[in-house]
Amino acid sequence: MRILLVGAGLSGAVIGRTLAQAGHDCHVIDSRDHAGGNCHTERDAATGVMMHVYGPHIFHTDDAEVWDYVNRFADFLPFQNRVKTTSRGAVYSLPINLLTINQFFRRTLRPDEARAFLECQADTSIADPQNFEEQALRFVGPDLYEAFFKGYTEKQWGCDPRDLPASILRRLPVRFNYDDNYFFHRFQGMPREGYTAMIRAILDHPGIATDLSTPYDPAMAGQYDHVFWSGPLDGFFGYRLGRLGYRTLDFERFDYDGDYQGCAVMNYGDREVPYTRITEHKHFSPWETHERSVCYREFSRAAGPDDIPYYPIRLVREKALLEDYVRLAQATPGVTFVGRLGTYRYLDMDVTIREALDTGRDFLARAAQGRSPAAFVHAPL
Repeated sequence: MRILLVGAGLSGAVIGRTLAQAGHDCHVIDSRDHAGGNCHTERDAATGVMMHVYGPHIFHTDDAEVWDYVNRFADFLPFQNRVKTTSRGAVYSLPINLLTINQFFRRTLRPDEARAFLECQADTSIADPQNFEEQALRFVGPDLYEAFFKGYTEKQWGCDPRDLPASILRRLPVRFNYDDNYFFHRFQGMPREGYTAMIRAILDHPGIATDLSTPYDPAMAGQYDHVFWSGPLDGFFGYRLGRLGYRTLDFERFDYDGDYQGCAVMNYGDREVPYTRITEHKHFSPWETHERSVCYREFSRAAGPDDIPYYPIRLVREKALLEDYVRLAQATPGVTFVGRLGTYRYLDMDVTIREALDTGRDFLARAAQGRSPAAFVHAPL
């Protein structure tokens, strides 16, 4: 079959590779002038630093098949994300761990003592946290919440933390040891030559043709047997039911002679600091040496029609609208919606690849059985 894949990011590349290896003729297009989507990396001409152009992406997973898959196409080197945060004029380690607790409260607590201490700080009257703020107050108490989460969350999401689901905070661990590795997955690393080189390698197959700077036109669909869409779900339908809500990011670049902050990511928890964090890109490639440095100040705001969508909001209004779009998508033959934008979900890179592999295999299985492809292999709701 002739397959059109809209988007040359992880979803389009992995699905295209899966189908091309099975003998299908795949055409990947992207409106941008580079492959890789928001994972795009490139060398900065002035400094030689490998830049994460749309913000940092750190690969971490417990999925052994996905880890083996990416290592087929790139040389991954060890990298652990060790985030720091500046709050109230001091620097602390994140995620909250034993060092953070002892530094913040000026104690010398052992693990069991710290666990009991935080339980005394917590609001134990909250039996079933219903929102982000209640989740924080129940598990870390008001002081740590105010210092590390409240202001940061207000800046990141542009709303009161009481309006956000508790599940956002449940993803962040509290450790009662001195482990400051931000992620807990078995496999963690960075591709030596960046993500764009890896995605180009995935697309490098005789059964795949890739055209960049090529926006999708609905008239294209008639030239193919099936379309995989990794753009915004509402965008496919011309936003006819309304726009789903996203947060977007603005990056304020500045260069520095030397080492600006000594780490890859420094959060800023104080509400009066307008940016959420500063990323120093040369620290994402610790095996390289660069005299000069490139940093981004990162600002979060509501996405407008012409902005790059980053984080789906998925609050009450958006979920109701999403249900309407899902019904519309399921009634639309000839297209499968994939990836972060196509399913309106926040997905880490490893989950994106896992779902792309699942989607490609599901398509092949259905084709072998004479069944129509699914609109969603992984449901947005």
